[in-house]
Amino acid sequence: MNRVREAVTVVGLGSMGSALAAALLDQGHPTTVWNRSPGRADALRAKGATLAADPAEAVAASGLTIVCVLDYDVMYGVLDPAAAALEGKTLVNLTSGSPEQAQEATAWAERHGAAYLDGAVMTTPPGVGNPEMMFLYSGEAALLEAHRPVLAALGDPVHLGTDPGLASLYDVALLGLMWSTFTGWLHGTSVVTAQGTDATAFTRVALRWLTAVAGFMTTYAPQVDAGHYPGDDATVDIQIATIDHLIHAAAARGVDNSLPQLLKATMVRARAAGHGSDSYASVIEVLKKPESTK
Repeated sequence: MNRVREAVTVVGLGSMGSALAAALLDQGHPTTVWNRSPGRADALRAKGATLAADPAEAVAASGLTIVCVLDYDVMYGVLDPAAAALEGKTLVNLTSGSPEQAQEATAWAERHGAAYLDGAVMTTPPGVGNPEMMFLYSGEAALLEAHRPVLAALGDPVHLGTDPGLASLYDVALLGLMWSTFTGWLHGTSVVTAQGTDATAFTRVALRWLTAVAGFMTTYAPQVDAGHYPGDDATVDIQIATIDHLIHAAAARGVDNSLPQLLKATMVRARAAGHGSDSYASVIEVLKKPESTK
């Protein structure tokens, strides 16, 4: 017996919004779309989407509206004129922004009688629809569960908590982790390729090393929660001595050392704060405090 798929509206058909709508159509959800430039909907209409004439018609077409636009100002510009249609509906916002903006949007939706979930897409458009890709949500858990079949068509729905700002907060924190990881990998790649090694060969080894690094993170997280950093694996003092080897190797090969110098400076601050014999996790104590400027 075929299960009836929930109807859904997607507002905003940039690269990400179009990918969201396409994934919903692929899973059989009746999908209404709207975009300021209607031509962006042509491919989706060919897949079976319904193009609404305006945002109010789009919102009225479904009990659930997913919005994914450039920023919050654009979102309000699009949805303010359609606010009356939101009464009794659910709005899922996948627009990137700050935790404070998410909290303001929750209050805005409540004023218009709409239930609200804030979300963050933890993939690029080609990854939408892959069940391994995370979509982070914050807000009422019951609301996510009510629409889980729709949201699961986009990726793995991960509920972070009731604070509506959590999805945005995790989003920026995880992007920081991504950029730091990418830049560390690119710096290491620059060092080894200067010696004639291919990036592909280095990366095979680097990926195995990242598995070990993930294990260190699992060990360090409880230390951070407890505020206690036993230096029984490798202390900050040891890491400072070790990073000097990287700095020397990079300099000898003409590679920019801005990143490792920044990392070393942060470790040195941790040592100065009394954490030289503690684990590397203790560096968080100086990260939580802006560096003093005299």
